[in-house]
Amino acid sequence: MTTIYLIRHAEAEGNLYRIAQGQYDALLTDRGWRQVHALEKRFEGVHIDAVYTSDLYRTCATSSALYRPRGLRPIRRTDLREICVGDWEQKSWGEIARRDPEQMENFRSHLHIWHTEGAETPYQVLDRVMNAILEIASQNDGKTVAVFSHGCAIRLVLAKLQGYSMESLGETPHGDNTAVSLLQYENGVLRVGYRDDNSHLQTPEFLAGEKHFKRANALEPGLYFEPLQGEKPCFGIAAQAWRESGRTEPFDEASFLRTARERYTVVGYQDLEPVALVQFGAEVGSITLMCVREDCREKGYGVQLIGQAVQYWRHRGAERLTLALPEYATANRFFAEYGFVPTDRTKGGIPILEKSIRYDPEFLADPVVTAR
Repeated sequence: MTTIYLIRHAEAEGNLYRIAQGQYDALLTDRGWRQVHALEKRFEGVHIDAVYTSDLYRTCATSSALYRPRGLRPIRRTDLREICVGDWEQKSWGEIARRDPEQMENFRSHLHIWHTEGAETPYQVLDRVMNAILEIASQNDGKTVAVFSHGCAIRLVLAKLQGYSMESLGETPHGDNTAVSLLQYENGVLRVGYRDDNSHLQTPEFLAGEKHFKRANALEPGLYFEPLQGEKPCFGIAAQAWRESGRTEPFDEASFLRTARERYTVVGYQDLEPVALVQFGAEVGSITLMCVREDCREKGYGVQLIGQAVQYWRHRGAERLTLALPEYATANRFFAEYGFVPTDRTKGGIPILEKSIRYDPEFLADPVVTAR
């Protein structure tokens, strides 16, 4: 009999920033790395003969919880990837929900009829991932292996093995990040021992590190974003951002608009209402303004602005984000929670914070060890 631990990746940028990550290479979040450490502890003393993983960055990083302590070399396979979401890739869930509400609802509840340009069908995903698992199982007779994949892909496989049709997929649970399922393979038959177990994330040790701030659930859309077009309702948010950034000179609408034409400025909307704003500077990786409207705070919107900054600057070669923020600013706690750390640099006398958005080469796909 072959024993397979089927494991979902840890929390990644798309999960946190409310961005469709599909087959995009997203980093793990700080919380995601805490989940990786909890997963490593869960498997202490458990014999593992081999570690297989999707070749996407977030699964490769998560799989380090098992291959590093055992001195194993992960076997990376493209056929264990998440569903390709085509034109939706790297769009915010808020934008998708606004522009394509029918298909958004299908993706959430009726995956069997969901479609968008350039995407895989769920049937294609099920075939490739199931075939990969069956091949891994047959090649490891009598052994115990770990297979790291993704939320939608794993859900499709487990539903099929438990007798659910594609039409009834919505009746099945969706495993948390790093949830563990146990599969057993014998005489050509694959069975589910248990599914979606997250007990390693319920320990006092892990829970003690959890932050008490808003985190979106599943496909909760969040904001959609548009470049600033000179909308007057945005001036209040911009003025608030100006004050909170530590600038001493008065906010001037005309000056702000002139600057916005030179510096890419994005507005976040909720139900057609502008509620947030982020502006990027001339220096690579810099954020000059970032703010959520006061009456819309503590709703998980601020972190989505960080996500916009990550997307904007990573595509332009940045390996870190930077912003200047006074030491007395209440937003310091918020930025610290999302990975910004103090530096020894200042801008105009104001301390600079930075956040790494760099890929670790260890978790980037190596064609030498990628199967299929």
